[in-house]
Amino acid sequence: MKITSKGQVTIPIALRERFGLLPETEVDFEVAGDELRLRSAQRPKGGGRGAAVVARMLGKGDVRMTTDQILALTRGRPTPSK
Repeated sequence: MKITSKGQVTIPIALRERFGLLPETEVDFEVAGDELRLRSAQRPKGGGRGAAVVARMLGKGDVRMTTDQILALTRGRPTPSK
C-alpha cells in the first residue's frame, strides 16, 4: 500500500475487524526501534464511543412507552395498551 500525499493509508478491512478499529476509533503511534506501531488509544473507563452516544441522546425522548410497547412497535405487532 502507498501513503497518500496527505499522509493517509487504508487499513485493510480484515485487520480493522480483527483489531476492532471502527470509524472514529482513536489510535496512537508508537516507535519501537526501527518499527512504527499503530495501536488503539487507551481511554479512561466509561469514556468510549458508546458513552458519547448515550450522553448525546440522554433526555431527548419525548414519548412515554413501556418496554413491551417499544418491542411491539419494532417488531411490527399491534402495540399493547399500558
